[in-house]
Amino acid sequence: MVLTQNKMYEKIESFIYDMPSLPVSAKKVLEICNNLNANPSDLNKVISLDPVLTGRLLRLINSAFYGLNSHVTSLVKAITMLGINTVKNLTLSTAILGTLPKNKVVNGLNMEGYWRHSLCVGVTSKLFAAKQGVEPRFLQEYFTAGLLHDIGKLPLNAAMPEEYMNAIACADREHKKLIDAENDSFGINHCNTGDLITSAWKLDSPVSDVILFHHNADEYNGEYLHVIYNVVIADYFSVINGVGFAGEKNPGKPDDDIWKIMGLNEDSFEEFKGAIFNEIEKAKIFLQL
Repeated sequence: MVLTQNKMYEKIESFIYDMPSLPVSAKKVLEICNNLNANPSDLNKVISLDPVLTGRLLRLINSAFYGLNSHVTSLVKAITMLGINTVKNLTLSTAILGTLPKNKVVNGLNMEGYWRHSLCVGVTSKLFAAKQGVEPRFLQEYFTAGLLHDIGKLPLNAAMPEEYMNAIACADREHKKLIDAENDSFGINHCNTGDLITSAWKLDSPVSDVILFHHNADEYNGEYLHVIYNVVIADYFSVINGVGFAGEKNPGKPDDDIWKIMGLNEDSFEEFKGAIFNEIEKAKIFLQL
C-alpha cells in the first residue's frame, strides 16, 4: 500500500515520540551546565552516579583527543580539565547517540558512512572556528553541532526505510539536493525531523538551531549564525570530498556571503585536510558507547 504524505508524516512523528527520552542524569547535567554558576563539584555529584558517563569522561580526557602525558583518574579533575562546555556536549552526544539506531546498514543509509560524515563536519567546524579566533572554551559547541546536524535523517531512514532509500536514489538520479527529494517524497525533510527531536528532548542552542537551519541559513536571525555558517561550509566540504556518506551527493554550494563572512574559500579544506582526518580518527571516542 502506498502511503500518502500525511500518513508518512504521522508515521515519522510517531517514531520520534516513541524514541527513548534522555536519561535523568543527562537532563540534570545539562541543567547544571546551563547555570552560569555551575562548578565541577556540582557536576561530580550527578555524573559520579552514572557509571557510563563517568567512564566516557575519563576515557575522553585520557584519549588521543587531548594527548595528556599523565593518566587522569579523578572525575573532578577530569571535569575541571575538560571544562563545563565539553562536559555538557559529551553528555549530550552520549545521551543522543544512545537513543539512535546503531545497526550499520538500514537500507538507504550506511551508519558507518553516516557517522564518518558527521564526524568530518564536527571536526572541520571546530578547526575552522579555531582559525577564526573563537575562544577555546566555545570550540566544543562547534564540534557537537556539526556532529549532530544530520540526526533528522535517522528517523526518516528508520521509520520509512524503503521510501527513504528511494528518496536518496531520486536525489542522485535527478541531481538535486537530498532535502528537496525528502520534501517531494514525504512533505517533510531531515531539518524538520531533527527539529522534532530537539523539541521532544528539549535541546537548546546552538545544536538545535544548527539542526533546523543548516540548509536554510538565510532564514536564521538568532545569535548562533557563526556556528551555523561554519557547519554549512564544513558539510559542503565533507560531501564534495566524499568523506563518509549521509545520503547527499549533490550539495548546493554555500552563498558567496557565507564564504566571505567566514573568511574561507574553496582551498580551505585542502589547507586543513591533514588535521581534519587526524581529528576525525581521534574524535571517534565520541561515538564509542
